[in-house]
Amino acid sequence: MPPSTRPNAQLTPIPQTLHSSDFEVQSDEDALVTEAHELEEDEEELDDAAMEDLEAEEEDDEQDTDPHPATTLPPHSSALREISNLASWTVSTSKPGCGVSALRNPSTNQFWQSDGPQPHTISLHFFKLVHIVALRIYLDFEADESYTPTRIQFYAGFGPHDLIDWAEMRFEQPKGWIDVDFEGVGDVKEPAEGEEEEFVDDEEKARRYWERRPSLRCFLLQVRVLENHQNGKDTHVRGLQVYAMDKKERSKRTEGKAVEKVKVQTSAGAEKGGRKKRKPLVDLEEPAWLAEPVFR
Repeated sequence: MPPSTRPNAQLTPIPQTLHSSDFEVQSDEDALVTEAHELEEDEEELDDAAMEDLEAEEEDDEQDTDPHPATTLPPHSSALREISNLASWTVSTSKPGCGVSALRNPSTNQFWQSDGPQPHTISLHFFKLVHIVALRIYLDFEADESYTPTRIQFYAGFGPHDLIDWAEMRFEQPKGWIDVDFEGVGDVKEPAEGEEEEFVDDEEKARRYWERRPSLRCFLLQVRVLENHQNGKDTHVRGLQVYAMDKKERSKRTEGKAVEKVKVQTSAGAEKGGRKKRKPLVDLEEPAWLAEPVFR
């Protein structure tokens, strides 16, 4: 049989059978990779936003930092005494119902409001020489806004003609009781040599602390408000407290120590040889002013 003259047919590869499950696996892997990238991008965006918020808060804190933040005095339950009731209070000007009585009210919801040109003054005239060791003022920026003082000067002296400025304070957004700086009055004394602080109670520590601080001696104390927030005209002051050492409490403590010392000496003498005999009192004549009154 003669060979075939038909050309050789080209063999084509048989395509492999593709299943739908292969496409599903591939699509699931792509989706997971895409989701992971999206999560990473979201985390980076959150980190960046958090850093921006943190930086903004730090900037706000730096801007809102008050050079004289609201503070409270150390424990002074028996070491200090509030002496503002020993003075006669006067103010430069005041609105009706917002005068000295509102300023001296224990509630900080009431306030003194000026009504005139600056500077606005508060004057305390003491009837005797006082030794002031602490002074604090109450301001509230959130409630008063443009009425809030931003610059205050403090003066003291024996009368209105010899006043000397001893402190000046500036504020940004004050709120609460603020202690006036006594650096211009004098330096704090160092503790005495051999003075032991370990074996004394808190009351004694507080007394020693305030005795070492400088004291302002004056008959007249004056507070001058020179500037207000946002160039406000009138001002609000919600409280003013003046403190001095409590001499009565100190004398009580001294008497108590003296009595204890006498008791110790008496007990020691009793142990040695019993009580000492007292000398009899000489007969004394009754003074005339103790006699019964005579009506004539």
